[in-house]
Amino acid sequence: MSGGFSDFWSQSDAVGRLVALLLLAMSVSSWALILWRSWLLRRARLGLARALPAFWQAANLEDGRSALQGFDSEGLLQPLVDAATAETRAATLEAAGTRESRLTRRLRDALHAVLGRLQFGQVLLASIGATAPFLGLFGTVWGIYHALVSISAAGNITIEKISGPVGEALIMTAAGLAVAIPAVLAYNLFGKWVAACEAELEGFAHDLRELLTAKD
Repeated sequence: MSGGFSDFWSQSDAVGRLVALLLLAMSVSSWALILWRSWLLRRARLGLARALPAFWQAANLEDGRSALQGFDSEGLLQPLVDAATAETRAATLEAAGTRESRLTRRLRDALHAVLGRLQFGQVLLASIGATAPFLGLFGTVWGIYHALVSISAAGNITIEKISGPVGEALIMTAAGLAVAIPAVLAYNLFGKWVAACEAELEGFAHDLRELLTAKD
């Protein structure tokens, strides 16, 4: 494989090399994102599993807020508590409506911000998984075209002279698949983990709203 790729690189033109570099950049960024998000989502899931029981076992809201600080390592629940207990500025549209509607609005905004952090990088993984195979296929087609042009210019076209460059160009298709498959698998797995965290956060926001509105 390494010999074929080195032959392809030496015989390719600027377009073929650009495609190879783009696939390399996609692979590096994809794996960096996979490793980072695996670590982050693992901490988030463990933090939620520990922080939620600690919060609801507290005697009051302030004790619950303090309990979160020891378990909510990724800061997923604290913004919801802060939003629920925030003071609304007077004489603004934010202060309009009932207390329940203002509380719902603040919790919704905080929840969207937290989920945006959890979903960071999903678009990049999806884009790499969707485009890398086609980029590799383009590299293969361009490599075959470039090889055929070079062979035809030299004359004496034979199957032996064609099979070598064509086989080397097919490496780009394999490279595109090698880049795309881990990105797609990670995207699906992370989507499942984010959905589980989202369900926990939405449930917490709903219960927190019910807790505060019941005091009125």
